[in-house]
Amino acid sequence: MKHHDVIIIGAGAAGLMCAATAGYRGRDVLVLDAAKQAGKKILISGGGRCNFTNQKVEPNNFICGNGHFVKSALARYRSSDFIELVERHGIEYHERDHGQLFCNDSAKEIVTMLQTECEWSGAKIKLRTEIGKITQGDSGKFEIATDQQIYSCDSLVIATGGLSMPKLGASPLGYHLAEQFGLKVLPTYAGLVPFTWQPEQKLKFEPLSGIAVPSTITAKDGTQFSEALLFTHRGLSGPAILQISNFWKPGESISINLLPGIDARAAIELVLANHPKQNLRNTLSHWLPKRLVEALFDEALLNKVMNQLVHKELEQLAVDLESWEILMNGTEGYRTAEVTLGGVDTNELSSKSMEAKSVPGLFFIGEVMDVSGWLGGFNFQWAWSSGVAAGQAV
Repeated sequence: MKHHDVIIIGAGAAGLMCAATAGYRGRDVLVLDAAKQAGKKILISGGGRCNFTNQKVEPNNFICGNGHFVKSALARYRSSDFIELVERHGIEYHERDHGQLFCNDSAKEIVTMLQTECEWSGAKIKLRTEIGKITQGDSGKFEIATDQQIYSCDSLVIATGGLSMPKLGASPLGYHLAEQFGLKVLPTYAGLVPFTWQPEQKLKFEPLSGIAVPSTITAKDGTQFSEALLFTHRGLSGPAILQISNFWKPGESISINLLPGIDARAAIELVLANHPKQNLRNTLSHWLPKRLVEALFDEALLNKVMNQLVHKELEQLAVDLESWEILMNGTEGYRTAEVTLGGVDTNELSSKSMEAKSVPGLFFIGEVMDVSGWLGGFNFQWAWSSGVAAGQAV
């Protein structure tokens, strides 16, 4: 049996960050993962450019059963700390909307950086290793049986991620381990995920695939995001939809403002005053793509000129443009979800160290726990911050 001070299960963002942090403290660290390659989710993130953090990270950018849980780790390892690390490794990056930071070249640079940090710190990474039974002996040490040999350690860190994107090797292992050691696991859902059409909606809107428009989308709980909305063959996507999906529950409708920043009533009144003979189709096509206009509104209505529209029709028009209520069928699920909502209950963990309160030496970091960030680099920042928090404690 090979003994290490620290064993980390999962060679993703959080696991590698934790390994390097612990290694620099002089701990003997081993990272185990079944994958052929470390950081697979990092590699495909941000369209292959990795949205590695955000310029402005606040606790309210995260969804967690305990809203205070994320504060300590985020305060002790900030986005500026990770940016500094990226700069030290000579990785060039750029900022996009809403403070999102991406590599200029490739997400591979972030994985290489993390692997280099592990190498410099003395932390070892062992891939292609299937994890079997994990037990804790009377001495408090953990035993990890793998398909190759048995390991033991004083501190065991679970960094196995969530259920999103199963083609990258996602598994429920972390949740099963938490339950095995008596920790509560909250129900999991796909997050940051596109919506799918109802059958009758599909016939109507599928031809709009590829159309993107600015929007403000509101969930039933009042949460609101103003970003691009994208029509796809399967349903609705784009940043606004991915963001709102974290706050949506099955059976709830969403409200879409197709004219964000414009007072629809005032705009309609202005056209009515200045162009009373202009038909409604041409009026709406100044604001929205013609194909979208024709899918949303009745043909007979679109053919009317502005001064033929009665007050009730004008009022309904404004409502439809500013608060289009739509009940989607569901989401695309874990297959395309960027995160997993729910997971290991944070009330079971120390917010300072990520250690299980009831199981000394057992830690959970990253996506496996009930912490999910907004779209825009926040989930990676949680991986870095929670990884460092555990790495300083193991």
